[in-house]
Amino acid sequence: MLDRTVAPPVQPLARVTLPAAEVLSLPSGARLHVLANNAQPVVRLQLVFRAGKTAEPRPGLASLTARMLLEGTTTRTARQIADEVAFYGASLECDAGFDRSTLTLYCLTRHLPALLPLVSDVLTNPAFPEAELEQLKTRTIQNVRVERQKTSFLASERFNELLFGSHTPYGQPFDSDAYQALTAAEAQQFHHTAYALSNAEIFLCGDVAAEQALVAHAFSVVPAGGETVVPVPAASAATEAETAVDVPSNRVVVAGSLQASVRMGRDWPAPTHPDTHRLKLLVNVFGGYFGSRLMRNIREDKGLTYGIYASVAPRERSTNLIIGTDVKGESADFTVREIEMEMRRLQEELIPADELETVKNYLLGKFANELSTVFEQCDKYKTLVFMNLPSDYYTEFVQQTEAADAETLQKLAQQYLTPAAMKVVIAGPVEGPAD
Repeated sequence: MLDRTVAPPVQPLARVTLPAAEVLSLPSGARLHVLANNAQPVVRLQLVFRAGKTAEPRPGLASLTARMLLEGTTTRTARQIADEVAFYGASLECDAGFDRSTLTLYCLTRHLPALLPLVSDVLTNPAFPEAELEQLKTRTIQNVRVERQKTSFLASERFNELLFGSHTPYGQPFDSDAYQALTAAEAQQFHHTAYALSNAEIFLCGDVAAEQALVAHAFSVVPAGGETVVPVPAASAATEAETAVDVPSNRVVVAGSLQASVRMGRDWPAPTHPDTHRLKLLVNVFGGYFGSRLMRNIREDKGLTYGIYASVAPRERSTNLIIGTDVKGESADFTVREIEMEMRRLQEELIPADELETVKNYLLGKFANELSTVFEQCDKYKTLVFMNLPSDYYTEFVQQTEAADAETLQKLAQQYLTPAAMKVVIAGPVEGPAD
């Protein structure tokens, strides 16, 4: 009979190697990365451009341009695009991030040949119709207005301002007036410059062996009038942060709110740093999973929150540590002090062997689970490409995580988890300490 009071044995994680991607340089200048896996008859096609916030000449233009790609082309209306995607049971979307924008298609493999002309049309012939542009701007501004009634949104927005500077792509808050002033002509010019195929990284994964040549052909030719262009220049976020003249307050007062949102963090070593894997383990001990130090203290012991987390956010131009939670308004400052106390504990005391082993098993098991599909494997591969990481990066992650010891983690905590080095933002009902 199964004894449920005894945990099942933990098996060590075997060495992990990502499937090798085939990389083709297309005549258009694009690179096609192919990860073939026929386990399921599905495919994901992603076209990635350096067209995120760090590339936009005016605030909000990257997001507006990306979202307008599906609002109509010179041959299809927005409704026709949506109907065609729905007819094949597919998914097509375009999102702009901080560093890049991505046009993503999910579909059954047998429908890919029929959908490729649509993807090409959306990418190369957007019409930027005025009516849809104005509706999109109105919806976006209204959505942000609603979000700004939430302490969590306000805290995150102010935290990014403090960390990166409000005049940088990573730290600049949304400006409704500037967004409303954007024009179709500006979006068209940004698209022409930033979405050139010569700048594209194309990722094709899934059951794609029979369709690889078709995809390569579809994106090999530069469209008429779409000459090769120089990528949009992007200033360094760190450099801009150094020259920012404004210093936002670390308090955002939300009158009448019963809840406060806390955001803490600092700049953090990039994934290329030699300590990056051991630091990931340290952050997970601190606040990276349900049994972490922060969860046990702030949620289980003190009952101040439903959840609290600490995580590392790597971007192409900057990496940062962020700690976040939502608590009752009067508990915000006390919560900050408890978080700082947990940092000092990691600096002053060695992590017990059983706790360290638990977190290692959690972290490695989670990593193995994240490689269960070809789409997830492709996401890991994309990280290698865009962050300029070595091919053995994930093998090193497994090896260094398994080998990490408490003494090393304590030294890293003393170097990186210093309370005085943290930026702290509280968005809530009161200004100043209120315990």
